[in-house]
Amino acid sequence: MSERLVILGAKGGPAIRPGGPSPTASLLEIGGRRIVIDCGLGVSRGLVEAGMALPTLDLVVITHLHSDHVLELGPLIHTAWTSGLKTPVEIWGPVGTRTVWDGFVASLSYDIELRIDDEGRPDIRDLVRIHEFGEGRLIEEDGLIVEALRVDHPPVEECYAIRVRHEGRVIVFSADTAYFPPLADFARGADILVHEAMHPSGVDRLVARTGNGERLKAHLLASHTMASDAGRIASSAKVGHLVLNHLVPADDPEIGEGDWRAELAATWDGPLTIGRDGLSLALPGTQHKRKSA
Repeated sequence: MSERLVILGAKGGPAIRPGGPSPTASLLEIGGRRIVIDCGLGVSRGLVEAGMALPTLDLVVITHLHSDHVLELGPLIHTAWTSGLKTPVEIWGPVGTRTVWDGFVASLSYDIELRIDDEGRPDIRDLVRIHEFGEGRLIEEDGLIVEALRVDHPPVEECYAIRVRHEGRVIVFSADTAYFPPLADFARGADILVHEAMHPSGVDRLVARTGNGERLKAHLLASHTMASDAGRIASSAKVGHLVLNHLVPADDPEIGEGDWRAELAATWDGPLTIGRDGLSLALPGTQHKRKSA
């Protein structure tokens, strides 16, 4: 297995537009595990286009239950199942994740029962193992450690940054969050920090295009991180590489990669990647270890 990070969906928010990017999802292949972080609309197609066989789906982590992070959780598992999935899939998510899964299974009960009886498939319900989590260590097995930090994403109370460690490599996902200085300690010395980012000049145009006016704008400003502040977190944490993701807006024709880079010029001077659908980054080798600050 290659060891890589793939941005499957780079867009913040649930809306999709012609030719635009997909909502949030990432694939982290590390230590022999295939870890899907969030399941926005398009995650199944994104995984296939990234070259991952869906029946090898292994581990899914949901950071919070906004639709652009969880809408395709059930469909991903079902599509993997109809593609030949026969091995268990671990799903880790905040309180409420089991309800999402159970509701999906109930809605597809006719199809599921028919495929079991008619096609001889294993019961999909027996393959899925749901773990609802809070802050702290989630997984520690075979050298893989996955930890969660509650971040500030009002009005959502159960929203978690995720840190994945394996043989000296550390990759951190901010999840959705307002500027949250404690995240710098959580991401200290990480090889890669995948952090959400909002571009200030695009907020008003996004609100005008999407609707809901001042209420949507107030939510965005209270619940998300300006790109410059993502740079502050990365600098404080002394990470090796900053990847901007969950871009708001991600599909504004007036905001290009240069505009995102300009927003970080004063706060981050290290390696920087602006997320886009299908972007793949190789992970450092297992002998590589960064010094923590």
